[in-house]
Amino acid sequence: MELEDKDLLRKQAALFPLPKGVKFSYGTAGFRTDAALLPSTVFRMGVLAALRSLCTKRATGLMITASHNPVHENGVKLADPSGGMLNVAWEPYSDMLANAPDVENFLQIVEHIVKRENIQSANAASGEVLLARDTRPSGEALVSAARQGVEAVRGTVAHDMGVLTTPQLHWMVRSFNNGVPASESDYFHQLSDSFRMLVELWHANTGDLTHSEELIVDAANGVGASKLTRLQHLTTSLGLQVRNSGNEGEGLLNDGVGADFVQKEKVLPHGFQLPADVGKRCASIDGDADRLVYFYIPEKHEDGYSGPVCTLHLLDGDKIAAIFGLFIIGQLHILAGCKSSVSDATTAHKAVVPGYGEVKVAVVQTAYANGASTNYIKQVLGLEVATTPTGVKHLHKKAEQYDIGIYFEANGHGTILFNEIFSQWLQDASVQQKEAEHRQAAKRLVAVNEMVNQAVGDALSGILMVEVVLRYQGWSVEQWDSMYKDLPSRQLKVKVKDRAVIITTPDETRVASPSSLQEAIDTEVGKYKGGRAFVRPSGTEDVVRVYAEASSQQSADALAQAVCVLVYHLAGGVGPEP
Repeated sequence: MELEDKDLLRKQAALFPLPKGVKFSYGTAGFRTDAALLPSTVFRMGVLAALRSLCTKRATGLMITASHNPVHENGVKLADPSGGMLNVAWEPYSDMLANAPDVENFLQIVEHIVKRENIQSANAASGEVLLARDTRPSGEALVSAARQGVEAVRGTVAHDMGVLTTPQLHWMVRSFNNGVPASESDYFHQLSDSFRMLVELWHANTGDLTHSEELIVDAANGVGASKLTRLQHLTTSLGLQVRNSGNEGEGLLNDGVGADFVQKEKVLPHGFQLPADVGKRCASIDGDADRLVYFYIPEKHEDGYSGPVCTLHLLDGDKIAAIFGLFIIGQLHILAGCKSSVSDATTAHKAVVPGYGEVKVAVVQTAYANGASTNYIKQVLGLEVATTPTGVKHLHKKAEQYDIGIYFEANGHGTILFNEIFSQWLQDASVQQKEAEHRQAAKRLVAVNEMVNQAVGDALSGILMVEVVLRYQGWSVEQWDSMYKDLPSRQLKVKVKDRAVIITTPDETRVASPSSLQEAIDTEVGKYKGGRAFVRPSGTEDVVRVYAEASSQQSADALAQAVCVLVYHLAGGVGPEP
């Protein structure tokens, strides 16, 4: 680095001293903490985003959000030039910069990055960083800190894109680098145009396209509320009622509302009431609109009790992945000229399309996906299921290996990825296929490719996709829910002296070491009908997380407890025995 570059960085960095007694760690979700502690970290991430842009010679992104965390907290996450999350190889740089104790140490780390990544000094503006924030009150000041960080690196400029959802910023970075229109207006028109195309391509034999009831969306009092309203104005056939919009008097961001709350607590969010909302199709998004779950209150309880009941039926990321898989394989069967039912797994395992060959399709899950969903996707849809370690970045990377990769975590974060070669083939097939039915199937998949967010999980595009598939199938939310019944499960944790004692297989479904622990778990699992259990060390604390499922809740609870005892004795448990 040249002397003048150092002087500018030194001067700007001095304005953002590291708070005392705080250690920052960049995870899948970036940095998150009390907003008052973040200015130094956000400034430094602005510097890192600028360096990443100069290194790749493409635009990067920086989003100010804490997703589903409380309103007094905030965070920062970086978007790589692909529109995806920050390259894993650069994550250690973020921790190093964020925790540099003083300005001189910070400058040394910047020099280390510049030298190691062979970043050349730029006289002209050759680096670009797109900035955005959600609706948190602390966001505006933090965006200012990010801008100062970006522009403290000579040769880079910051573009403030305003108040956005996290998926919108990722979409913009991807589109900007692909040389296509990348404004917020372009985002909305791409989604709405694709949705409209799918509606127009509906075939009468597929089901009833019309829904008499609108979808009610809990917007978590966050940024997604205004975006959903704008999307609804562009998609007149999409009936939406937005609740928890964050308007004055409607409640706080993520306080008893949002996808994370509903998915974990399995209770109604604020703004939903009994008996008024019994039987209605509902959805929740999270504070920055990158997660989506559906839910409803059944009109009739499973034990036959009629009337208002408090049992919330949750359709989480697993159920969303299943219905997306159903639609995708159905269209591929049309392209392949396959007349068999999708439920005929013997013919569904491979979709061999004339003119292309075998289309490789998979649903990517983590070990936490409910076993019933995995069985349905494999045995009924006939699709491959790939399992990765926990964390969206792992699922996304695996999904990229297929012609079509569908990935979701149970928390509702996920999307559908189409590789470029198959995407281009679909474009050609939508025009060149001889059979009209085949051309329409190709057009539907082209529209799906355009509608879903190829960069990250996006609750807005996810809602459009779910609503389209329900209409094609002619299904109510109850019929969708009946695709399969989740196996009862239980999650527990065990305190251990050293979590590093446990080493798992890459997909985290089995223990590689100590082998005696896996053998003992296998023995215990064998005692329960439908039993499955796995353990994995926490990434942040000395605890081991235990997951178990079985055919009944009582059995799942007992299996989880038994595995906890095994972990305690075979992996160095501390404190009283579970």
